[in-house]
Amino acid sequence: MARRNGVMSEQLKEEIAKELGFYDVVQREGWGGIKSRDAGNMVKRAIEMAGQGMAGKDRSQ
Repeated sequence: MARRNGVMSEQLKEEIAKELGFYDVVQREGWGGIKSRDAGNMVKRAIEMAGQGMAGKDRSQ
């Protein structure tokens, strides 16, 4: 199965990894070195951030 290009920017992934406390692993081992739980938490946080952005957009209209 071929890998797809990521949806999240590298900057956003790094920001979330720092926030969740595993950016040191990313620096040492790359993205393949993180635990699947951390990857799932990253996706969950990105979805939360997107939802907050959309909620703010709705209020401004």
